[in-house]
Formats: sequence, structure tokens, C-alpha cells
Amino acid sequence: MDKIILSNAKKLIELNDGNICNRCLGRKFSNVIKSSEINGNEQRGKLIRSELFDESSKNDTIKETKCKTCNNILLKIDENINDGNILERIKGKIDYLNLEFDTFLIGSKIPEDILDRDEWLNEALDLDVENIKKEINREIGKLIEKELEKEVDFDNPDIVIMVDLKKILDDNENNPEKAKENIHIRIQINPIFIEGRYKKLVRGIPQTKWPCRKCKGRGCDDCNGTGKMYQESVEELISEIILKETKGYEAKFHGAGREDIDVRMLGTGRPFVLEIKEPKIRKLDLEKIAKEVNKHSKGKTEYTDLKYTERKRKAEIKVSSPDTFKVYCALVECDTEITEEQLAKVKEQLENTTINQETPQRVVHRRADIIRQREVKELSTKILTSNTFEMTVKTQGGLYIKELISSDDNRTKPSVSEILETKAICKELDVVEVG
Repeated sequence: MDKIILSNAKKLIELNDGNICNRCLGRKFSNVIKSSEINGNEQRGKLIRSELFDESSKNDTIKETKCKTCNNILLKIDENINDGNILERIKGKIDYLNLEFDTFLIGSKIPEDILDRDEWLNEALDLDVENIKKEINREIGKLIEKELEKEVDFDNPDIVIMVDLKKILDDNENNPEKAKENIHIRIQINPIFIEGRYKKLVRGIPQTKWPCRKCKGRGCDDCNGTGKMYQESVEELISEIILKETKGYEAKFHGAGREDIDVRMLGTGRPFVLEIKEPKIRKLDLEKIAKEVNKHSKGKTEYTDLKYTERKRKAEIKVSSPDTFKVYCALVECDTEITEEQLAKVKEQLENTTINQETPQRVVHRRADIIRQREVKELSTKILTSNTFEMTVKTQGGLYIKELISSDDNRTKPSVSEILETKAICKELDVVEVG
């Protein structure tokens, strides 16, 4: 064995006055002593001792004493693993919550003085190795993998099992059952994410739950005790069903932008991600769920292309890129009669044009008052009556269409009102494509 390793190992033993268990000794050199013949840190520690001490002195060196590094917490954990107590307590918590999961991760809490001493030894000997909690987590993780036939996942586990061992060293010799209760289990249930597209087929429904302005969601006479401005939303019509199926705690809706309450979302729909927090059931028949949700919404909304996705998607769908576009169909009403020649002028001056748009007055109370520049990519019109026409417009994402029509007191330039030299308003608006 390398002389530097043996020298550091000897110093480590001396810093502990000879009182260090094989597992603590072995893990301090787990990054430099690697062998297919070594099974774990305990064997690694035994190997180090056999190199350091001859047979005549070995017995004196490994006498039964309390480990000054871990305070014998590793021995105590071994006892609770071997007698089935830790497994029993973890299984009890899982059964109590009635959890469905495939992957897990173990976390642990141990007394701070043990952590501090463990870190002090690393610094004293300039050792770059795992701390004691990783050893504990690994041993409990191996137990769960074997007994429950579940898989450890360090990146995206279904659940995180937190094992609180802060009181495991408490002396309860006269009450063995009380000693077992010194181990506390808490389970963090990670969310699931379901991606899809939604259509809003009627006007008057917001995308997400809208708390009552007066009571801030607490419930009052104005909102009939519901705490909401509107009784339904795109979010709630789907989340009610999925929360019931997953037995989740809460749902959060993440849309790729949003349309106004009085605007329909048609075409292939708008992308969204639904986040279900603390789901006890994770495996759903999403095709069946979509049918049930669409039946439940009674023609007001429609949800398609449901599939499981990852956490990062909720941020990705909200990011606006230069390639993002939307197609709108607007019913425009003017104060004066309009002609085909005037509408040709609208197309000529707006198509392939960058619009300078100050934050609309109707939303400036909740959004930064800045000037946005967005491009109108394509535009077409169709006269319906002497003073109304239909306008279909493809724009870069983020352009306010109602203000593109009205000018919003000249806060949007150019605008339909400015080009027609008359007051024009958007009577109805539909989103027909989100790209």
C-alpha cells in the first residue's frame, strides 16, 4: 500500500487516540484505495490496519472502544438495519401514505457534532472524501433497493426518504421500543409534470385560477364565498380530475403565454405543463384522462397530446424566442365605413413591419411600462359589413393585438386606427395558432 496513505492513516488513528472504527477508517481513503476485492469501507479499514500493525499488536489497536469519529453511530445504524427496524419504519411510512413510486433517494440527518468532527478530520489531513452522511445514505439505500426492489435515482427520484437519526444514540436500554422510535422518517414526494395543449372554446374563462380582488381568495359576499373572480378556469377544469386521480396535494399550471379572458384559443391549442405536487399515484392512463377531462369540461375547453415530461419543460415553454409566433383572427369594428383600398393600405403598412408598442394601459398596473418591438409577419383582411372586417395576423410572440388595432392612445405605432384615420376596436379575438 502507498506509504503516503499509510502515513495519513496512522495520523488519523492518532487523532482519534486509537479509537476509530474500521468503517470510518476505510471511508477516509475510499477515493485512493480501490479494489474489486474490497467490499465496502469496513473491509477497506481492515486492510489498512493489517498493513499498519503486525499480528502481535493488532488486538490492542482494535479493542472494543467508542469510535471518536462517528461516536458509534454507524454501528448503531447497522444494528437497526440488521434487526429490520429502519426498513420497518420506512415501509410503515410508505404504506401510511399509500405511495406509488419506482425510484427513490435517501437523505439523512445526524448530530451536528459528528458532522463537524468528520469535516475537521478531513481538513486536518487534507482529505477529499465523502462525508459520513453519504456512507449512511448508501447503506440505507442498498437496503431499500434490495428489500423493496426500487431503484436509486440521484437526479430525478420519485420520492426522497429522509431518515432522521439525530436521536439514534439516545440511551433507552430500559425501553427497547422507545429506542426504535428514535428514528424518524419523513418522505418528500416529488412532483410529476404533464405536458399537453389546450383549446379554450368559449369566452369568459381565464387560463388560471383568479383570486377575488376584494378578499384575495379568502371568500366574501362579492365572490359568493368562493374566493375567485371566475368560477372556472382552463387550469381548474383539468387539474380537478388529475388531482383526484393522482391524490395530489396541489396543481400548478404553466402556459406558453396566455390569452385574455374574452379571447378564445382555437387551432391546435396552446402548449402547457401541469405540475402536480405530492402525487401519491404517479402512473396514469393519460389518453383515458384526456377523455374524462374533456367530458368534464362540457365543451368549454379541450385538452390534447397529454404526455409526461420533465421539470425543465415548465421553464422552456415560457421562454420567448425570435422564432415564436402566434396567429390571431380579430373582428374589427370602425367608427366610419371602410373600403378595400383602405384595408390594402393596412396590409401594406403593417405586414413585415416592426411595431413599437408601449405596455398597454389595461395591463400597465401589473407589467413593466416599457416599449416592446414586435414584428407583424403576415396580415390579411376581409370586409364583413360597411364598418366591420375580419383581420388575420401572424405576429412575433408578445404583440398585443387589441392595441395593434386601437392604437391605445398612440401607445402602439403604427396601428390600424392610425392607418385608417378612424377609431377602430377589436370586438372579438381568437388565437388560432401558437407556434
